[in-house]
Amino acid sequence: MMKQYQRLKAAHPDALLFFRLGDFYEMFFEDAEIGARELEITLTSRTTGAAGRVPMCGIPYHAAGGYLSRLVEKGYKVAICDQVEDPRKAKGLVRRDITRVVTPGTLLELGALPEKGNNYIVSVAYDPSTKIVGLARLDFSTGEFRTAELGGNGRDGLGELADELACLEPAEVIIQPAAGEDPALGRVLARAFGSVPAPYRDQAYRPAEAARVLTEHFGTPSLEAYGCAESPMAVAAAGSLVTYLKETQGAAPAHIRSLRTDTRGTSMGLDPATRRNLELVEPLRPGSALSRAGRGSTGSGTLLGTLDLTVTAAGGRLLRAWVLRPLVDGEAIRERLDAVAEMMEHGLVRADLRTALRKVYDMERLTARASAGTAGARDLLALRDSLAVVPAMRDALERAGSSLLRRVARALDPVDEVGDLVGRVLVDDPPAGLKDGGLVREGYSEEVDTLRGAASGGKAWIAALEADERKRTGIKSLKVGHNQVFGYYIEVTRPNLGLVPAHFERRQTLANAERFVTPELKEREAIILGAEEKLKELEYAIFCDIRSRIAREAGRIQATAQALAALDAVLSLAEAGHRYGYSVPEVVEEPGLVIKGGRHPVVERLRTGEEFVPNDCTLGGDDASFAVITGPNMAGKSTYCRQVALIALMAQMGSAVPATAARIGIVDRVFTRIGASDELSGGRSTFLVEMSETANILGHATRRSLIVLDEIGRGTSTYDGLSLAWAVAEHIVRRVRAITLFATHYHELTELETTLEGVVNWSISVREIGDDIVFLRKVSRGAVDRSYGIQVARLAGLPSEVIERARQLLHELETASRGRAEAAAALESRALGGVQVSLFEAGPSDIEKEIAGLDLVNMTPLGALTKLHELQERLRKGPS
Repeated sequence: MMKQYQRLKAAHPDALLFFRLGDFYEMFFEDAEIGARELEITLTSRTTGAAGRVPMCGIPYHAAGGYLSRLVEKGYKVAICDQVEDPRKAKGLVRRDITRVVTPGTLLELGALPEKGNNYIVSVAYDPSTKIVGLARLDFSTGEFRTAELGGNGRDGLGELADELACLEPAEVIIQPAAGEDPALGRVLARAFGSVPAPYRDQAYRPAEAARVLTEHFGTPSLEAYGCAESPMAVAAAGSLVTYLKETQGAAPAHIRSLRTDTRGTSMGLDPATRRNLELVEPLRPGSALSRAGRGSTGSGTLLGTLDLTVTAAGGRLLRAWVLRPLVDGEAIRERLDAVAEMMEHGLVRADLRTALRKVYDMERLTARASAGTAGARDLLALRDSLAVVPAMRDALERAGSSLLRRVARALDPVDEVGDLVGRVLVDDPPAGLKDGGLVREGYSEEVDTLRGAASGGKAWIAALEADERKRTGIKSLKVGHNQVFGYYIEVTRPNLGLVPAHFERRQTLANAERFVTPELKEREAIILGAEEKLKELEYAIFCDIRSRIAREAGRIQATAQALAALDAVLSLAEAGHRYGYSVPEVVEEPGLVIKGGRHPVVERLRTGEEFVPNDCTLGGDDASFAVITGPNMAGKSTYCRQVALIALMAQMGSAVPATAARIGIVDRVFTRIGASDELSGGRSTFLVEMSETANILGHATRRSLIVLDEIGRGTSTYDGLSLAWAVAEHIVRRVRAITLFATHYHELTELETTLEGVVNWSISVREIGDDIVFLRKVSRGAVDRSYGIQVARLAGLPSEVIERARQLLHELETASRGRAEAAAALESRALGGVQVSLFEAGPSDIEKEIAGLDLVNMTPLGALTKLHELQERLRKGPS
């Protein structure tokens, strides 16, 4: 047996081997030590002849799923080795083989998967000659399969790859050897996964081989229908994934029925910094007030947490994708908005549909389990129950006006054959085990009914035997029992052993009783157990047959599941819009934002005790496109900037928005540079991170982008920061011309309104009451010339002596500053086209005026030298 184990283990040296022995999966040698440690189970040993005693641990076969999930979640691969022949029929050693290799990206156990999140495995292909990257992603648990080419035509393929990997957060990755060998690409992979992943075999990435694998899998002559025939790296990435799945799963993944090719520009560009800063799916600070809000009814401190009112797992996954990938196609955006608006208006229909959807299980993942042969009887019943509600939902959508809702209605196929089959075959409350019998409904199979009658009749005979023997022997405590070791037996307690008849054969002695058998009991046992064993085998065979028949309908079931997910996502947005008082925005092609009464969708849901103050925003079109926003800390500059970006993003994902009205020009990308953070592990300081993110914005933003910049330049000295902030602002206004919100404490930047066309000054209003300030949270036209830092510090609770000392120092610094020549603090930056733009309109100093008034023609040389010495001494002493 150990030779068999070692042969199978040698075929999968990078995986833990679950080796089936009877009712247990056993692990040996190093696998046992790892398994015992990670699963917190007992490590024992086993004698194996020449090898002596080897480490061993085991887990029950029927409970393997939970243990398997725990190991995979910790990053291990697990090879499942099953008995592939009946041990009773085996001649010698039972034949065993690897039936499945479970990896983080191929996990199908429902309890181990994020209910409303995807579990992607990705493949990265790379062509060193063109620098084009192929990226394919597959959620094996749902069947979603997409591929794309990144880079080429001047595009930054490595930057796109980094953005995609950060967005997808894959559970597993395989890479072409060439990808790991390229230094720049290797750095991207290492940053995403901690280290460069081990390469998969190069043969699988050859475009011709990958194309052959894909066409063979889909049963098509070419890949034209999938949009990737002319994209060799996209084909290579996708084909390698199918090859990998064939190897790990033992067969082609039958539920993978289609492939989509993503093209550049089909969704709004959102880099990792923007997704993080806008808190789309994860809060910036877990455990903060925003994050804690997720435990109640106000959301999870993220945009997704606020909008996610979905009632199905698939709907939640789709809504998450909508949040992370807003649309840029105007027709598609308006189609989704029309559907949301219609459902917002029809509250009764919306409520009825949401009630029906609550009866729908995770059909995508149930179908995947059926196709992979891992679905249980309860999974098939869940599919039946889910499909049963489809006709009513289809009828409810018959009169829908929205083209999207009508398309959903047409896609809703109840797949009646599946529901009928499951209903006819399976009992309503089956056991958890598939090989324990009790699965098949009475009346479906004559043979099952016959065997079941024989088995149950035998048990009735056993009960009658117990009563007869009690009467015959006079032993009232006599009982007939059964166990797996001795089969059926007659048990007599020790005080009654003198009454035992002579034909009873002693089988087992216990502390207080003895067990016996009779020839009649042994004969009946053979009949009962034979019938029960045949019944279990037959019921399991029937179950496997209907599971295979359901798997053949996977394509139809998945199409219905996807339609239901889209309906659930639309209903979630409609319900959120209705509950929170949102309005449906107008989305247009021309750049520009007009928002009336806008609110931050997450912040307004927090129970802070302070009423949220709505604000307008008009940028672009005939108005200025660059807003310089000033105001003290805590006044709400960052919240306002984020809410404008979020409203634009929500509109393009097809959602109603938190505003009384909004007109949104389609944005191709949203960029944000907000807050201070460093990357100590990467040796990047706060300022370097800030400048890197800013460089990314300046290098990739277009006229159709939306930029949010908060406190650019604060990570360095005042004049360095001010210079950089001024130059960045100038570059955006003159070169990029994107709609921009530029929050700053550099009040000197408000001069941009008078020096550059298209710039407007906005400020956050405050009211001074003595030494205190009240934040009005209102955005108004104009600038402020104070930061109110000391007042904010007082609100933060700094000791009073520190506050008073700060006031004293501030007064001294301001007095000294007023006496200096403004020219000493001025900064001039060269504008494009050779025009010099002064940061400060500095007037001449007293000394400059005096020099200008000197009558040098009539001064003697000595007088001139004396005057020069006087001016030099005055400059050395500084201003008085």
